[in-house]
Amino acid sequence: MNLILSSCDFQNDNSRNCIIDNLKIPIEKCRILFIPNERATLKAIKSELYFNRIQAFGFQRDNIYVFNYYNPKAYCDLDIDVIYVSGGNTFATLDRLRKRGFDKEIVNYVNKGVTYIGGSAGAHIITKNIKHVLPFDDNYCGMTDFDGLGLFDGIIFCHYTDERKRYYDKALSEGKYKVHKLTDEDCIVIYE
Repeated sequence: MNLILSSCDFQNDNSRNCIIDNLKIPIEKCRILFIPNERATLKAIKSELYFNRIQAFGFQRDNIYVFNYYNPKAYCDLDIDVIYVSGGNTFATLDRLRKRGFDKEIVNYVNKGVTYIGGSAGAHIITKNIKHVLPFDDNYCGMTDFDGLGLFDGIIFCHYTDERKRYYDKALSEGKYKVHKLTDEDCIVIYE
């Protein structure tokens, strides 16, 4: 299992360099499936918007797939090196993936050796549980099953600052999960 998790993915130098340095192959050769957050409309998915965004990070246009929530079966069993789930609303992103049945496909890809890049919401959803994110993200989708994909052993507090310390300390004291924190400059990299 290969996980690269951060609060800011490609949005700052530390995170971007960590991601690029920990890819199994050079970024320009990586075949990537980008899964945009819950706000992705069909129009945006079909436009060049997300392709351009991913190309700006160094991936080549011919190696980029942009996940279409309206046709998820087309993204099963791709020959890819990387899955990248960006930031957004943690609850709505996971809810949207579950409703399309693609949460299980992400797990399958990662278990087959595909590197997972998760930024903020993308980092949260692969953990054991996301309930601890309630103070920071609006659960407007009404999620009641807070289990994450379970690929990361524990939970993560992304965008960690002193303002989030009391929530972090509470989660530690509860002892239900291993608890990790990521400032906007940090990354967690796991190779198993």
